[in-house]
This record gives sequence, structure tokens and C-alpha cells, in this order.
Amino acid sequence: MRSTSLFIAFSLLSVCRLAWSQTEIDLGSVTERHEMIPMRDGNRLSAYLYFPTGSGPWPAVFEQRYADLRGASTRKAAARLAEAGYVVALVNFRGTHLSEGTWVGYRALGWGELQDGYDTCEWLAKQSWCTGNIGSFGSSQGGYAQNFLAVTQPPHLKCQYMVDTGLSLFQEGYRIGGTTRPNRFLAMAANCRNPDDNRRLMEEWFRHPNYDDYWKQEDCSLHFDKMNVPCFTIGSWYDFMNQGSIASFLGRQHHGGPNSRGKQQLVIGPWLHGGQKGNRIGDLVYPANATWPTADHMVRWFDHYLKDKDNGIEREPAVRYYVMGAVGEPDAPGNVWRSSSDWPPSRDPHIVYLQTNGGLSTTPPTLKEGSTTFGSDPLHPMQIAGTSFPGAKDARSFEQQSEVRTFTTEPLKEPIEWTGRLRAELYVSSTARDTDFIVRISDVYPDGRSVLICDYPWRARYREGFDHEALLEPGKVHKLAFDVGWISQIFNAGHRIRVTISSTGAPLYEPNPQTGGPQTIEFPKDAAKAVNTIHHNSGHSPRIIVSRTGDAK
Repeated sequence: MRSTSLFIAFSLLSVCRLAWSQTEIDLGSVTERHEMIPMRDGNRLSAYLYFPTGSGPWPAVFEQRYADLRGASTRKAAARLAEAGYVVALVNFRGTHLSEGTWVGYRALGWGELQDGYDTCEWLAKQSWCTGNIGSFGSSQGGYAQNFLAVTQPPHLKCQYMVDTGLSLFQEGYRIGGTTRPNRFLAMAANCRNPDDNRRLMEEWFRHPNYDDYWKQEDCSLHFDKMNVPCFTIGSWYDFMNQGSIASFLGRQHHGGPNSRGKQQLVIGPWLHGGQKGNRIGDLVYPANATWPTADHMVRWFDHYLKDKDNGIEREPAVRYYVMGAVGEPDAPGNVWRSSSDWPPSRDPHIVYLQTNGGLSTTPPTLKEGSTTFGSDPLHPMQIAGTSFPGAKDARSFEQQSEVRTFTTEPLKEPIEWTGRLRAELYVSSTARDTDFIVRISDVYPDGRSVLICDYPWRARYREGFDHEALLEPGKVHKLAFDVGWISQIFNAGHRIRVTISSTGAPLYEPNPQTGGPQTIEFPKDAAKAVNTIHHNSGHSPRIIVSRTGDAK
């Protein structure tokens, strides 16, 4: 009965997809065509091709996604790129939408028996309408896909353009800071031709709780030496995946192949994950200079590397980053672009220490005894609405919840700039064998708004590394140290800097059951409450460090 219901549901889904794929929209002079591109194992991937006017041949650029490709904005953006003189291919991962084969996430894109990105690239290059020069583009899932593609080294791939990308599916994809996200990825079944494929894939993930050889097959950071094309990378300050964007740039720039090293460029701006890179972000309106012309700039990048146009783009700075400042305050410092030959730029480190009674200062705690305690109940978690990071928004609705603790400086007497990597070093204890700690950084305006800049969670069982689990000893003080992210922010005079810590924040972060038992897809019935403590005294100095990579360890 269940299989019959699934068949009916799948049939209806296929009809809906077909109807949607036939929706007509005005693409101007561009011609849209559907193709099924053959892979090496005989399965075919669904691709929508967009052709400019004329007889060609043209260079081709392509994007790989598991998400739907038939939205009007997606199709119009492809048409605009085609109008610049490119054949544009939008390709769905195997097992999703109309693409054949079994859904296995990104595992068919890499360096194993299946290399769908490689096969797509080389198929495009062999078509009569193509010059043989191929580029790739895409954000988020389309960024990950490009890192996998680069490792496989298709001969006709000349350049790439990535937005908000990642490298390792264990660290910055299916997991974040070791926390699991089963509800988030159960929803991926909606993209699958066979929804049961998604469940089977997730069961496979949970059979590998730690970072092992299985996960190394989805970690592109192990293969920078095989990445050998120029790539332009866009990162966003209000995005947890900014760590992946910066790591991708650094790995390719310094450890890539000969056509990669020294030929990368990076832009980081005050934006959220994905989407347009404009100046209206969350609750904030930045000056107009915060906008990045992604579509026009991408054409310039492709024109140079795929059409041999001498437009000077390869001579532009290796790194451009936006130093954020207060908005709505005349003459506030910041909100300017800077350039650098590398990342991060050289700056003095900053260290602030968590104090008793919610203070935050540059002086280590001196009291013999001092701690901050809060509860953690996975069945009644604190609330962070939605499933996307709420950056550039007022975070007080979370900070004022009962089991959330804040540590805040006094009003600043003069502006302070933080540019570098944020690292948290905490001394914690818990009544549970395992729990999570979420660390957030905010800019507190004089009117009380606590504008969230970045946050990151960490699962305590992975405090010694992702390759093994080390459960807590209840009541014992343990050190927990992890990177929160990157930042470039000038906190204006009169503002305050705030560090917020909690152990739950659902649904954004799915709660830790706190039993110390195996991590599972279904939330266990024996989930346990915990009392968690941050110790700050003369023997334990929890702190936030802002430094260059490798500093202040």
C-alpha cells in the first residue's frame, strides 16, 4: 500500500514538473531547449540550454543544482547571460527532478567512479555549437559542485565563478560544527525523482557519525593541488559558509595547480547567503557602494577567460573586502571597500574576555570563583525562527529568552575595528554527556538594537576533532575552542560589542538530544535536559579572539 501511494505521489510530482517545465516566459531573443546529457554509466542528466541569436559557435557556461531550475527568475538570469554570447546550461544533479539515476547528493560529482560534472563539461565542449571553451558558475550548492568539478580536471574547463561556496560536506554542509540537521535534509526528498533515495542516503550518513574515509570522499579541501583554473569567489559576511568561501580562495590561491596559484580573486561583502548582492540586508540599509554587480562582473570574467578579451579583469586586486560600519549614523567609520594582495590582511589581534554578571572586556577575569549557568532542554528549546541565518537583524528576541546569556562591553569610547578570524575559547561543564554551544557576535546600537553579525554552533562531543567522539564527563570543566567565522566590522563609538551564548536555538539549529548516545535521524524519545555552565575566573579565561589565521592559539 505504501509503495502504491509513493508511486501515485511520484507520478503526480512528475506531471507537475512537466507542466511547470512547459511554462512560457519571455526570454527575449534567447532560445531555450531541454536536453538529456549522457553520463559515463548510461544515465542522463536533465539540462536546460539557452542559446543566443546567431549561428555560433559560442563558449558554454554551466551550473549544477539539485534544486528546481524552472523558476522564472532563474530562467531569465540564464537568458541574460546567454545574450552576452554564451550557451548557458542549467543542469540538475542525478536523481533530481528529470535527471536519471539515483540521488546520492554530491557524491556523483567528485573523483570516484561517477564524475557527472566532468562528463557534463566535456559533453558541452564537443557540441558543434561550442568553441570548446567552458566555464562554470553557481552559488551555494552550485559552488560546492564547482569545487568537485575542479578536482576532476576536465580538459575544456577554463575558469569558474563561485558564490557562497563550500568544500567539505561534513564540516559545512550536512553538518555544521558537528551538529546534525536531519529535519533540514529530510526535506530534500522533494527534489528527488524517487523520494526514498533521500532516506537511504541519510541512513548512510548516520552510519558514519565521525569524519572518516567516507566523508573524505566529499571533502574538496584535500585536493587543492588538482584544482587548476582561475576562479572568482564571492563570500558574504552574514553567511556561515563564508568560512568555506575564504578557505576555497586560499587553498586554490596558494596550493592549487600552476594555472590556479596566484590567479584567484575574492570579494567579501555585507550580504546574506546566496541571492543578490545588494545594499539592503536584513534590517539594515548600507550605502549604495555595498552593491556588487554579480551578473555584469561574471560576464567580464568569462569574456576574458573564454573569449580572450583583454579587459583587465585579471589585473584587479586579489582580494576586495567591505569593512562594515554602523548604518544610519552620519560620519560613522567603515562601510568602505579595501583591497589586499592576500587574505587576511595584517592587523593586530583583539581579545575580549567573558566576565561575571554579563560583562565583556579586554581584561581577563580575576575572581577566584565565577561562572554563568543556563538550562538546555531539547524538548523545549530556545527559539531562532526560520532555517536561514538571521544576520543584520535585531537579535534581542533571542537574547531575552530565559536560557540565553549575553556578555556585553561598556559603550565604546572610540571606534574599534575587528577584521580577521573569530575564535571562541570557552571553559564549560554540563550535567549531560553531550550538548551544544552556540556563540553569536552582535553590534549593539545606542538605541538597544543588537544587530547580529555572525554565529556558529559546536557539538561538545567533537571538541577534540571531528574524527572521533569524546563525551563530556558530567561536572568536569572542559575546554571548547572553535572558529566562529570571519569578520570585518568597525564598532562605532557609543556602540557596544556583545557575545551571546546558548545551547539551543531551534529551528535554525536542531537540538542535541544530550544523551551522549548515537546520533539518529529520528529524534530520540529519551532526550535529556541539562544544566550547562561557562566558567570565568582566575583559573579559566573564556575569550573571543579576533586574529589572523594561526594567531593567538
